Amino acid sequence: MKKTILKKYAQLAVKSGVNLKKGQGCVIFSEVEQHEFAEMVAEEAYRAGAKWVSMNWQDQAVSKLQYRHETLTQLSRVEEWEKARQQYLVDTLPALIHISSADPDGLKGVNVDKMQKAGAVRGKVLKAYREAMDNKNQWTIIAVPSKKWAKKVFPNERTSTAVEKLWEAILMTVRVSEDNDPKEAWDRHNEELKAKCEKLNSCQLEYLHYESSNGTDFKCWLIPEAEWHGGGDTLQDGTFYNPNMPTEEVFTSPMKGKCEGTLVSTMPLSYQGNLIDKFSVTFENGKVVSCQAEQGQELLEKMIGMDEGACMLGELALVPDDSPISNSGILFYNTLFDENAACHVALGRGFNETIRGYENMSNEEIKELGVNDSIIHVDFMVGSKELNVTGYTKDGQKVEIFRNGNWAL
Repeated sequence: MKKTILKKYAQLAVKSGVNLKKGQGCVIFSEVEQHEFAEMVAEEAYRAGAKWVSMNWQDQAVSKLQYRHETLTQLSRVEEWEKARQQYLVDTLPALIHISSADPDGLKGVNVDKMQKAGAVRGKVLKAYREAMDNKNQWTIIAVPSKKWAKKVFPNERTSTAVEKLWEAILMTVRVSEDNDPKEAWDRHNEELKAKCEKLNSCQLEYLHYESSNGTDFKCWLIPEAEWHGGGDTLQDGTFYNPNMPTEEVFTSPMKGKCEGTLVSTMPLSYQGNLIDKFSVTFENGKVVSCQAEQGQELLEKMIGMDEGACMLGELALVPDDSPISNSGILFYNTLFDENAACHVALGRGFNETIRGYENMSNEEIKELGVNDSIIHVDFMVGSKELNVTGYTKDGQKVEIFRNGNWAL
């Protein structure tokens, strides 16, 4: 891929993704394989006025070795230097740029029980730092092809061709081309998503009913004080940024513990370097009571049992089948993309910022309104051409939201 277009992408991540402020710090999370692009992002961050840039390098192969050789006790530890680093982020509130490129099967063969138990222990310790930064600093997730990820998406191509094709697909979804202004394209896109949110918010829906020929039959109640959001987000100080690039979704946090029925997945879920595929989840009284998966059953069960809130929903997201990622016909095996090709839900943590007036509330007050809390937030896809979503108001009025996979509203 030409360096000129990659530079535009790096610039987009800094200017539209996190909307870096002059004098602000910046942390870049990247697999070591992507060091060249990560360096481009770092350079753009300095050009935008970053006071400092810190690189947080990751390597799936090393992570796999750690899970294989370290004890559960060691894997579960959060060292004092890690706590100090997290506290520094809380104190300085830098912009965070995550570059996703991991192999969807990169941790295949790892002891699932060991991985989940360690993650649960560490997650509980690190949760306090995450909450202290919530809605106070900008962050974004973008993606760059790795060789193994590209071969997973395009298995019949030579590695070099697969990487190039994945680059082309990624750049298309994030609205970057040689002859356009990506920032202008994102500004227009955000306005379109904002208009859809305003329509949904005006309906004042009490609950949604999902139905599909694949077996999905599911009802979920909404929080009266919650709103639908989409596209970019705004911090309490008014800074606008785009957390996910790409994004096609309109989402909200549903009422904790108030949903019934079965959701059937329509795409594989890549979770912690392993695939969960062809699965369904059944809810009663707002909690998962059973799940079945043809692939990854144990991992799915462990995920749902991570903590008290992991078996409840934290997000409902609406994505039309007639959207750029879905129309590409590509299964990315990466949630950042696949969740933006289909309607999805998330098990675990909800979003405080979906509550009107959240900035004047404590975390406890927000949770009391019905926003779910958990150390996990895992999206899985339930949308298809057959999905219908109907909304109902308190007085029983029926509102068609999705019909045959696309917007009816």
